[in-house]
Amino acid sequence: MVKMTGAQAIVESLKREKVKDIFGIPGGAVLSLYDVLYDSEIRHVLAHHEQCAAHMADGYARVSGLPGVCIATSGPGATNLVTGIATAYMDSSPIIALTGQVNTYSGNTSYMIGRDAFQEADIVGITTPITKYVAQVKSHTEIPKTIKMAFHIASTGRPGPVLVDLPKNVQTESANMDFPQSIKIRGYKPNVNPHPIQVKKAVNLLLQAERPFILAGGGIILSDASQELQRLAEILTIPVGVTLMGKGSIHDDHPLSLGMVGMHGTIEANKLILKADVLLAVGTRFSDRTTGRLDKFCPDTKIIHVDIDAAEIGKNVKAYLPIVADAKKTLTQIYELIIQKTTKKDKSLWLDRVQKLRSQYQTEKTDNGQYVKPLKILKELRRLLPNDAIVTTEVGQNQMWAALHFKSYGPRTFLSSGGLGTMGFGFPAAIGAKVAKPNVPVVDVAGDGSFIMTQQDLASSILEKIPIIVVVLNNSMLGMVAQWQRLFYNRRYAASELKNCPDFVKLAEAYGAEGTRIESLKEFSNAVKKALKSDVTTVIDVPIFPEENVYPMVPAGSGLDEMIWE
Repeated sequence: MVKMTGAQAIVESLKREKVKDIFGIPGGAVLSLYDVLYDSEIRHVLAHHEQCAAHMADGYARVSGLPGVCIATSGPGATNLVTGIATAYMDSSPIIALTGQVNTYSGNTSYMIGRDAFQEADIVGITTPITKYVAQVKSHTEIPKTIKMAFHIASTGRPGPVLVDLPKNVQTESANMDFPQSIKIRGYKPNVNPHPIQVKKAVNLLLQAERPFILAGGGIILSDASQELQRLAEILTIPVGVTLMGKGSIHDDHPLSLGMVGMHGTIEANKLILKADVLLAVGTRFSDRTTGRLDKFCPDTKIIHVDIDAAEIGKNVKAYLPIVADAKKTLTQIYELIIQKTTKKDKSLWLDRVQKLRSQYQTEKTDNGQYVKPLKILKELRRLLPNDAIVTTEVGQNQMWAALHFKSYGPRTFLSSGGLGTMGFGFPAAIGAKVAKPNVPVVDVAGDGSFIMTQQDLASSILEKIPIIVVVLNNSMLGMVAQWQRLFYNRRYAASELKNCPDFVKLAEAYGAEGTRIESLKEFSNAVKKALKSDVTTVIDVPIFPEENVYPMVPAGSGLDEMIWE
């Protein structure tokens, strides 16, 4: 046991969790913590908005597989984290949010919490619905155990955000601190091992299937089960569709990969999943953006649903065979049992149908007058980047174009806000990703509407020497909103035209970044090549046709069989 202040105990706890990078903004309620961080070897990346600090921690976590850490002061600092925490919660990303709080007492008797003190907010009450766990430290001696518990909960079972609220006096008081080596939490024991009987049933269903299909969700990536997924798909020659969060779980150029399923999924993936007689769905919560109209989603299909969170089984789609367990362990056991079997049905007719659909709908699009097609921009970007490059996206048309047309060649290389659909996520997430993987190119595929929401953190990328590339697909519109208005509201562009967007080249230069505007595919190629060699962030402004639509598209309230395309 060592005598130290609460703030010193926080930093020591972080070091024991092997934290090397933190994202945040200081304020009065966390000055004691920052004073200790000042002499620490832990790198602090100064964000320019607390929401961005949370997104940076999120991007860091998604790329590294380790919890990302963010810090904010009390009151508005803490509440500014909320959108980033909710984003991480919806996508099962492990982040640790440390928030300052007003004193638990003034003097020796009078409590400050609950008296509407300056910059007080009930961040525990606010974030309870959007965190996996939240704790307010009442005594400085609780700090080591609470921080240890926070990291354990955030990173085990179904990952998610944890918030630790730290009153000012807790950070300044001293005591002999005891740092636990491990932690046991009563009532918290995620089930990771699949039941052997359920595994046997799954194997039998897959071997008997005439038209099997695998739906790979984000749980594949979170469990590091991509190799197991590919191995199983190959031994049974099963086509694989992915959710948005599952993109990268199987290489997009793999012969069995059909791309994304859902509202903006590929035509072949959406058509074939509905024809499957057995669907192996792994690490997916069957969101509405994946299933479309629920009563039309695989009504006659035997669904094997594998998820580590029992609450997801049967929540949206009824499972014929539920398996509550870790994706990696489950796929491993299914594979090991399959290779012991000798009977395997011929699926050549099913695979012939897969190949015909794949070739039927892969058509090249022509440019629209003076504008370059987003599809061509994304294909050229893929050609220029190394296979391990990381791409983040904002939310809207840019996100769906990237999901459809930018090929991912591995897990943790494609980051996007899926569940919450947070505009402004991609840019700060890219900064966090670059901190996690400093030697790998990181590109944010953005829309003008999303980028302006968090563009102030260009200052962070320059100040902290974190060079990334931002490709702004600029249509001077809130693109997805305008697309819906074109298709369903008689082109009535209510508040969706961005007539006062900044000059992104000048904006970048104002922060000390590099900016360029392109008007052809060749100019784009040259700009990316230059940006890849630059030591500072580069913003590439790409004007696109304002009325360009993202297709395919399943209208809201429709089934996957009701896709519309050009």
